[in-house]
Amino acid sequence: MGYGVKQKLHKGLISGAFICCGIAAMAEPVVIAALGDSLTQGYGLPEQDGFVPQLQRWLQEEGAEVRLINAGVSGDTTAGGAARVVWTLTPEVDGMIVALGGNDLLRGIDPSVSRSNLEAILRAAETADVEVLMVGMQAPGNYGADYKQSFDAMYPELAEQYDSLYAESFFDGLTTEGDPAAARQFMQSDGIHPSAQGVALIVDTLGPFVLALAERIGE
Repeated sequence: MGYGVKQKLHKGLISGAFICCGIAAMAEPVVIAALGDSLTQGYGLPEQDGFVPQLQRWLQEEGAEVRLINAGVSGDTTAGGAARVVWTLTPEVDGMIVALGGNDLLRGIDPSVSRSNLEAILRAAETADVEVLMVGMQAPGNYGADYKQSFDAMYPELAEQYDSLYAESFFDGLTTEGDPAAARQFMQSDGIHPSAQGVALIVDTLGPFVLALAERIGE
């Protein structure tokens, strides 16, 4: 084989390698971290039945090139989320689902404190240039009307302030025709965490919001 032929072959191999690398780069999935508490972590369920694995399968069935990271920690409050958000947002992370606040409610934490923690999370995402889907939660009435109003309002208000996508409630998929009592049949025996079937319904409702997050990242 002559030198000229070898040179052309060498260049062709290099060119082909660059093309392959380019295709591989284009095929890299969007990476989304799900920052949350036991609801995100999958408390009480086999790993494959938890929120993140079920959502991952749902996204795959929709043909979405998305890889989820389970950043749910059982028992975590908004303060816990704020404390670990910086190291959750590694360079590979493109987007983040924020689903926190349930344990703040269980502890009766002042909504102004929860709001400050959520805002710290959103600021960290803004600094890291990471798109966010904020998942809201509603307080029960037993803390009083003022508490409920302040707690419920912080999610949509912060989402608007930081231009985040917003889903009204993690549990929306469990209600039938707006009846909160219908959710009980899809809960585990503790009455707090969803069963595998309940998670599937939650995923069916939140999945389109996550798709919208992935689309926003790709814009």
